[in-house]
Amino acid sequence: MSTAIARAHETVRSIQWFTLTETRGHVVDGKVAHWQVSLKIGFTLE
Repeated sequence: MSTAIARAHETVRSIQWFTLTETRGHVVDGKVAHWQVSLKIGFTLE
């Protein structure tokens, strides 16, 4: 999640908030192999 916000910050100024909208994961051999999140990011237009 921090990586997504940092990447958005490279092109979007004035990010004010975020909401986690979805969490998913992939299981391999009974263990979590990786997970993904979907975010909504709010920002102020200048």
